[in-house]
Amino acid sequence: MLSTRVKLTAAFVAGLIAVTITLFLAVLAARNDAVYHDIAQYAAAQGDLAARVITDAAQSDEKIVATRDTALIQYLSTKIVDRLQVIPGYIVVVDTLGRAVYRSPDVMRLQGTDMATLQTQLADLPKSGEALIFSLDSLQDKVLFVSHSLSGTPAGLSRIASGAVATRASTIPREYMLDALVIVPLIIIAAGVGAFLFLGRTQRQLAEITTEVAAITDGRSLHRRLALSEETTDFAGLVTTLNAMIARLETSFAGLRRFTADASHELKTPLAVLRADVERAMTDTSSQTERMIALEEALQEVRRMTDLVESLLTLARADEGRFDLHREPVELQPLVQEVYETALILGEAQGVTVNLPFTADATVMADRTRLRQLFLNLVTNAIKYTPAGGKVELGLGRHPDNVTFAVRDTGVGISAADFPHIFERFWRADRVRSRMSERGGFGLGLAISQWIAQAHGGTLTASSRLGRGSLFTVTLPLGGDAQET
Repeated sequence: MLSTRVKLTAAFVAGLIAVTITLFLAVLAARNDAVYHDIAQYAAAQGDLAARVITDAAQSDEKIVATRDTALIQYLSTKIVDRLQVIPGYIVVVDTLGRAVYRSPDVMRLQGTDMATLQTQLADLPKSGEALIFSLDSLQDKVLFVSHSLSGTPAGLSRIASGAVATRASTIPREYMLDALVIVPLIIIAAGVGAFLFLGRTQRQLAEITTEVAAITDGRSLHRRLALSEETTDFAGLVTTLNAMIARLETSFAGLRRFTADASHELKTPLAVLRADVERAMTDTSSQTERMIALEEALQEVRRMTDLVESLLTLARADEGRFDLHREPVELQPLVQEVYETALILGEAQGVTVNLPFTADATVMADRTRLRQLFLNLVTNAIKYTPAGGKVELGLGRHPDNVTFAVRDTGVGISAADFPHIFERFWRADRVRSRMSERGGFGLGLAISQWIAQAHGGTLTASSRLGRGSLFTVTLPLGGDAQET
């Protein structure tokens, strides 16, 4: 198969040939128009000269025609004929009856068929000022005739038809043929060679970029970037775009490796505990009570792993856009009240006070189950990371275009270094995890919460200071403005 370089060169040459032919035909047409115009002017000048001879003779009271008997064919007088014969070209003088009273020597040399054709076509010639081209076989050429009115003469003459051979208009000049057959082909060949060489430079640049991209084919080389050199300056935009894409791939691969490691770590501990409990329950020396305790612990670990797998499945479906939301009008005030009652129970077990200082009537188009999960995730996190004696406040506020659900706590807060990562999967601040819970969560709650908010066309924002608590705010559009998922 032909290379792209050859195809582009061929396309360029073909386009150049097409443009050249079009331009040549346009120039030739313009040249022919100009030549026809010059021939018409020449014929008109000869006709004006013949008309002046007749007009001057009429003004001098000279005899113009040999007879005035309309029954007979009229002829111009000998003196007038002698004067007209010195005028070159094809000249025919016609009387008011359409009869030719004078034919120049060039006209008289025409063959009989051409004479008859001329006689017939002269009747169609416009009265004055316009030209008509006649094809004459005996000349194997065309003659351009122009009409001149003689209506003012007293001799009964009507008009003069003067013509000139249009050979120059129908013949391509020699210099044009030289340009078309020699000079233009040389220019096209030179342009094709130049395009081929230029495309070779472009092809080398693309080959260099391709080689560099091919070297970055696995996850271990994604730290590399394409360099902008003198050889690749024409593709600076492409190099910049590829570097941005490689950077995103590097981030994605790093996130995938971190996700795999974190998921493995989260599953490793419960699997080890589950194995130990099962082995203990299977030991012959274990009592019935010990076996029940071991099985109960194993069941707790199974539930823990089930929750983890369900969370991972939720995020995976969300990433692929395959998680459908069952939207319906949801009244938020009863939903928040339900979440508040659950929070009271959770807070009582942890020694944390939970308050609902204000609520508002608001309805959104949403999936009620997912919104409840979102609100409970935020409330559970707030209670989990608030020491005993602390306080958690919930609030639902309505605004002109949206509604906000806020959860504020007086817990341990989040450090500035950890804050940018709070919505990343499997992220948990070590300080919070070690202080507040022996096992802690999976680090997926906030990631799922953010996805739920975004899937409803809203946002989830946070603010926090270490040791002074945190504030999480969910903003949702009112009515049916939520974005479809």
